[in-house]
Amino acid sequence: MLNTKRNLLSVALASAITLTATGVHAQTVDDEAKAKPKAEATELDTVTVTGIRRGIESAISVKRDSSSIVEAISAEDIGKLPDVSIAESIARLPGLAAQRVAGRAQAISVRGLSPDFATTLLNGREMVSTGDNRSVEFDQYPSELISGVTVYKTPDAGLVGQGLSGTLDMQTVRPLSYSERVIAVSGRYQKNSLGEAAGEDPYGNRLNFSYVDKFADNTIGLAIGISHSEMSKQENQVGLYEPWQAIGDNWRPGVAAGTFYSDGIKALRRTGNAKRDGVMATLQFRPNNSWTSTLDTFYTKAKEHDTANQMEIHLGDYNGTNDPDKIRLDVTDVVVNGNGSFVSGTAHNVYPLIRGMYNNREDTIKAIGWNNEFTFGDVRVVADVSWSKAERDELNLENNLQLLPAPMLDSVKLNFAGGKFPQFTPGFDYSDYTKLYLTNTIYGSGYGKTPHVDDELKGFKLAATFPVPEGFTWFSDFDVGMNYADRSKNKTQAEGNINLGAQGITSIAADLQYKPVNLGFAGAGYIPAWNVPAAVGRYMTFNPTTTESYLIPKQWTVDEKITTTFLRANISTQIGSIPVRGNVGIQAQHVDQSSSSNYWDGSQPVGSQVIPINAGKKYLDFLPSLNLAFELPAENTIRFALARQVARPRVDELRASMEFGMDTNTGKPGSSGGNPTLDPWIANAADLSWEKYFGNKAYVAAAVFYKDLKSYIYTEKRDGYDFTDQVAEWLKVGTNAAQLQVPAQSIGYYTAPFNGTGGTLRGAELTASLPLDLFTDALRGFGVVASASFNDSDIMIKPDPANTNSVGTGPIMLPGLSKRVYNFTAYYENSGFEVRLNQRKRSDFIGEIGNFNGARTLRYVKGEDVLDAQLGYSFGDGTMFKGLSLFLQASNLTNSKYETYAGTKDRPLETVEWGRTYQVGVNYKF
Repeated sequence: MLNTKRNLLSVALASAITLTATGVHAQTVDDEAKAKPKAEATELDTVTVTGIRRGIESAISVKRDSSSIVEAISAEDIGKLPDVSIAESIARLPGLAAQRVAGRAQAISVRGLSPDFATTLLNGREMVSTGDNRSVEFDQYPSELISGVTVYKTPDAGLVGQGLSGTLDMQTVRPLSYSERVIAVSGRYQKNSLGEAAGEDPYGNRLNFSYVDKFADNTIGLAIGISHSEMSKQENQVGLYEPWQAIGDNWRPGVAAGTFYSDGIKALRRTGNAKRDGVMATLQFRPNNSWTSTLDTFYTKAKEHDTANQMEIHLGDYNGTNDPDKIRLDVTDVVVNGNGSFVSGTAHNVYPLIRGMYNNREDTIKAIGWNNEFTFGDVRVVADVSWSKAERDELNLENNLQLLPAPMLDSVKLNFAGGKFPQFTPGFDYSDYTKLYLTNTIYGSGYGKTPHVDDELKGFKLAATFPVPEGFTWFSDFDVGMNYADRSKNKTQAEGNINLGAQGITSIAADLQYKPVNLGFAGAGYIPAWNVPAAVGRYMTFNPTTTESYLIPKQWTVDEKITTTFLRANISTQIGSIPVRGNVGIQAQHVDQSSSSNYWDGSQPVGSQVIPINAGKKYLDFLPSLNLAFELPAENTIRFALARQVARPRVDELRASMEFGMDTNTGKPGSSGGNPTLDPWIANAADLSWEKYFGNKAYVAAAVFYKDLKSYIYTEKRDGYDFTDQVAEWLKVGTNAAQLQVPAQSIGYYTAPFNGTGGTLRGAELTASLPLDLFTDALRGFGVVASASFNDSDIMIKPDPANTNSVGTGPIMLPGLSKRVYNFTAYYENSGFEVRLNQRKRSDFIGEIGNFNGARTLRYVKGEDVLDAQLGYSFGDGTMFKGLSLFLQASNLTNSKYETYAGTKDRPLETVEWGRTYQVGVNYKF
């Protein structure tokens, strides 16, 4: 049953909706309008709306005019979406929620489903991704280059690339839609509240330029946008090892059997810098009313690096000593809470490490699209060709240092409920870099990786709109079309040990040292910080490879060829006195998916141990859809939608990679890996909404939705997989057959993603966008935009075996599902002054992060409450500074942390602080 637990925001929204439903204010407006002279009404029509209200009213117009249920955001002016990345703006929309990565909103969940279930378009075209999956990392898209975003919560047959939870379409400027030339420049200077550390200052900047103009008697339009940003990366974090497990007798001396205990803890100060350059250009040509040609180009390049300087302590009875001289862990002063979780104590005989974990990442996205629209009488034809490519290169390095001579065993005081962060305080001083040595520590001397991902997507679309034959009075016209998309995604990941060089054990020289970093937030004091890549270059050897047996399956290619045909009839009719608009149609998706990779068979002769594997599948899905909008009196709209929706499997789950082996005792083969034969997620969906508008100034809305997922994708161990080809290769080696105790079987166990049964997801959404002068002129300039979303699901999924350490072995709720999501914006705008406060709040959810192995890992994430504020002033037309605006912005004002836990909140995993970010800026529009 849907849990609609109330809070102040939801009560206020319900009250606002009830008030407007009574029509009290609408009646007042009507009475006032009747009393005003006609000339005055005409004058009001010429008022130009600017600033915050302009963006809100543009978004309301998009929502109102759409035949589907949508949400929208629009730039207040060109280059003036008020957020660092477009994800921050999207996360403010009803029914959407963001997950923060490195302090920035990056992944977007729509209606309680993870980002895997949504697709992202740029100007109506599906985009590539720099990640391992198909979901877009939104912080790659500068908000200054985006003019608006439309989120389709219900699809229609003509929406190509649609997702199951929603489809997010980002739009850039259309220059021929502008009435005059626009030149705009802006600059921002920012600071992070955590301050300077490890050679990285807390400052950043953003510079933007936009140009829009028309030429040749308004037949040619050109728009160019350039964005540059540099942002400081600052982070404090304490992390505990997973799993929190119920230990056995004498597993951890001093801790009672049955206590839930974590085998390690770390505290780190992460510092770095992220640079991003983006360019958008659009060229339009409209020589007459019968032909419009639009060429879109988009380019963004991001470079970022960071280093985590950390102290790490193994608490699991491992300190580098071995039998017969092993010195065991001893935990004293143990405190265990009522839930059986270890809370505090002192761990003796531990051997702390000082580590430097370095990451460098470069991402590039290139996209080009050419759209041509032709009109032949009553027939409109659209042809669109597109190409986009993303590339990602990473370098991960680590240094491990310890006190010598080994083992320098220490005693550490622990308190996992000690305040804002879990606390640990070592007995020794670890701040002197001359006493810490690069050596073969209890975690080795170091390890490194160089992942590479490239993703290429080519598309072609041809569609036509025809008038309906006489007699079809329900329909205005109909659309037919086809779209072809050819996508190829490749991943390679070279890895290897980082070994000591010829000089042997050494400390790191002074010229590579930064000022020590302070881990006082965790109780750990100061530790050294140094230039990790320079230390690797001077003292160590690193030769990454892809040929080791355990690395063979990490190299893969996935190809998809999707042909979509569609028929959509556009509805425009009346039922009695009620106007009805919308559409009904069907999509047919023919999918040809395949993957190539290799697996390692160590029993084969040298040179024949890498065996190629290729697999795939073809299938056809039919996706009917219906959208109806009933235009009721007094600007009320009732919307109803039905659709069959799909979401393509994750790209990395479609990989053909596998790790194969044979149980010689049972003769049964086994393996783990990907599954190129996966079917998509499929759902039947129903939506109902009520919307009350006040022109384009304001609206209130209430909506409910229901999704019946007919299938879901689970990672699990299954019997019955056909290993005929792999077994045949294995048996070619005569010595293998001799090891078998029983004849070899061709059917065995496979741990991989599989299709399984689904379940239901349902929700309700309340939304209000209200300038408060609707109620009284005394509040002119004030306004609120608020939404409350309530989601629930009976789907409980089996966790991937790789994630059981953090989320347990039992069924878990849907990743990305927050049962409650709230957004509230209050603003004031008058005489050039602008003030805006925004709060985003969501309840606990299961989030997805990447671990050091490069694999995705699920975590229980505590609910977040993020507050942002903006203050600005725009000079008016009658001043010498016309076109100039100034602003001050603060993000994450309450310094909201990102916290994860293992099953229950008294078993913390990561506690992360990114600090507050302050910006001061100037915009100038010529």
